[in-house]
Amino acid sequence: MSGKTVLIVDDEAPIREMIAVALEMADYNYLEAADAREAHALIIDQQPDLILLDWMLPGTSGVELARRLKKEETTSEIPIIMLTAKVEEDNKIQGLEVGADDYITKPFSPRELVARLKAVLRRTTPPGVESPIEVEGLTLDPVGHRVTTVQGALSMGPTEYRLLQFFMTHQERVYTRSQLLDQVWGGNVYVEERTVDVHIRRLRKALGDKYDHLIQTVRGTGYRFSTRAA
Repeated sequence: MSGKTVLIVDDEAPIREMIAVALEMADYNYLEAADAREAHALIIDQQPDLILLDWMLPGTSGVELARRLKKEETTSEIPIIMLTAKVEEDNKIQGLEVGADDYITKPFSPRELVARLKAVLRRTTPPGVESPIEVEGLTLDPVGHRVTTVQGALSMGPTEYRLLQFFMTHQERVYTRSQLLDQVWGGNVYVEERTVDVHIRRLRKALGDKYDHLIQTVRGTGYRFSTRAA
């Protein structure tokens, strides 16, 4: 399995089924939703890696859902490919303007769909998620699940690793404890906000004197990963 999960949002069951078979053959996990409401609940709960979103949905349209997802901080970075029978240039422009990453017109071949999907995932996957990321000699290798410095490997727990991976792929931005809980622990897990402080302390200890300054406390707000002086 590629480990990537794709959400298929289409009100036509035969189309969802055809896409699901293509994804399965290409080693992707998939989720299905028939309308925008069901899709939004799955997106918040499961955080898929990519969304295949039909333009015409009952109730809230695909374009409206895309616009909403791109405005919400927790979902704004999830790539979206619009599926539509509309071939007019205006519709294509409207889909891309709300933040869709690509656009496929029905009918399409499963092979074309998978090729476009792979291209979008490659384009939108930041360093540190599938390829190593390095900051001032501190290197995180997501494939080997290792954190190293010039002195050698650093030892840290799985939660500290996930925290560091999130920080290194979202540098120079301040995150509240609540946002870190959503992003690192997952929105459907009940953990007290103070738990974040405990794991931040453990992460700083694991990083040691040379790198603990990268995890900065922003008083009254939360934390950020930064190479600049606090």
